Parts: sequence; C-alpha cells; structure tokens
Amino acid sequence: MQRVTSWLNRLGLLGELVKFEHTIFALPFAYAGAFLGARGMPTWTELILITLAMVGARTSAMGFNRLIDKQIDAKNPRTKDRPLAKGVVSDFSVLSISIGGLILLGVSAWLLNPVAALFLPLVIPILVIYPYTKRFTWLCHYWLGLAQFFAPFGGWIAVTGQVELGAIILGLIVGLWIAGFDIIYATQDFEFDRQEKLHSVPANFGLERALNLARLTHVVVIFLLVVFHVGNNMGLAFLIGIIIAALMLIYEHSLVSAEDLSRVNVAFFNVNAMISIVLFVAVVLDLFVL
Repeated sequence: MQRVTSWLNRLGLLGELVKFEHTIFALPFAYAGAFLGARGMPTWTELILITLAMVGARTSAMGFNRLIDKQIDAKNPRTKDRPLAKGVVSDFSVLSISIGGLILLGVSAWLLNPVAALFLPLVIPILVIYPYTKRFTWLCHYWLGLAQFFAPFGGWIAVTGQVELGAIILGLIVGLWIAGFDIIYATQDFEFDRQEKLHSVPANFGLERALNLARLTHVVVIFLLVVFHVGNNMGLAFLIGIIIAALMLIYEHSLVSAEDLSRVNVAFFNVNAMISIVLFVAVVLDLFVL
C-alpha cells in the first residue's frame, strides 16, 4: 500500500510539473480546426486521436522545458518550488514522460493520416528548441506561438489531409494569441531575466513597451479573426464569438499595467482559458445552429 501511495504521489508531482490543465488553452482550438476542416462533426476516432496528440505534444514540450530550464528555475524565486527544481522528482522521470509524450504525438499523428505525420519532423524540433530561445532572442514568445500554431493547423489537417489557407490563418490566430499573453506572463520575471541575462520582451524593452507589444499582437489576432470570418463565410455565431473574444482581450489587458502586475495570473489563466472555449463554442454554433 505504501508503494502505491508513493507511486501516486510521484505521478501527482509529475502532473503538477507538466501542468496537464494548461492543455485547455490550445485543445479547444485543435478541436475548432477539426470541426472547421470537416465543415461539421469529425469522427469520434479523429477527435480521440487529436486529443491524444495534443496531450502528447503538451506533455513532451513542458517536460523538456522543465528539464532544460532546471537550473534557471531553481534560481528564480517564482519557480524555485517546482518539483524538478526542488529535486523531488528525478531528471529520468521527467525525461521518460517527455519521450513518452513525443511517442504519443507521433503515433496519434500517424494513425490520423500521412499528411499529419509528415509535419512531425518540423513540429518536434520546434517543441524541443523552444526553452533555449530565451537564451538568445526576445522573440522566444513568438517561437512559443509557432509551436501553438500547430494545434488548430494540425486539427484541420487531421480530418482533411490537406494544407489549406483557412488552417494557416487559424494557426496564426492561435500562435499570436499565445505569444501575446506569454509576453504578459513574462512580466513577472522582468527583473530576474535581466539579472540572469535572459531574453524576453519585458527584459529587453521594459514593462511598458512589452505590454504595448502584447496589445498590438492581440489587435492583429482580432484582425485575423475577422479575415477568417470573411474568407471562410462564417456566420453570426462566429462573429459574436469574435466580439466576445475582443472584449475579453480588452479586459485581460486592463488587469495588468507596468505599475501593477499583481493580477497577471488572473489574466493568464482565467481569461485566456475562457477565450479559447468561447471561440470553440462559436465555431460549433456557427456550423450546427446559426
């Protein structure tokens, strides 16, 4: 019984380390890409495989991130209590689940269709290289956005087996949305990043300019949503979804200023999770109801 309890505790720590719950940011967009690609309901097999691919990609990306940043996390007051940084889980355990995530991603993509599998040699290096980018460029947030681009893009390809303009635009929407709020999230490490000579938009350009760039990035997101709406003959429900998402982005940016960063986590976790769900619901309503 003691061994079972110990194993469950270790599993819980690994779950905390890779933050399975953060999958909610991109998973609804992967589903949205699948529904839009199919112009209706994908098969249940496709949805299950897309879910497994997303969980695999997210798990491997977070695992490699934690491994590569272990020493940095141990120094940072905000992250020093993460399980790997504290040494309560082993490097081997994290490496194992990271590789397991890549295998899950690869098998799921291969089972979906050959075109989805063809993108694996591009996607996997992007996921693994991301943690290194903050060591040499402030564009690290946009590299993260590039990784997230493949959530809706991959969902679309999973059901169509084709690369289409709509999938690319949807991927850009998600990638830039993620990049914008990652800039906001990085404001928390502004002083630490400068001290450690790490690169981020806040560390390189200051808090005010960083928040302005995040706002500009999200303005582009709304513009691309409108372009997608027009180019794909979307209806009223999707338009309403765009309006709600725009209002939520305005609210998100109102929560944070260069003088007050106390509500960054509210903006990052609560508002962004709702935006992804709102837009997915808008897609479903547009396709099936309005």
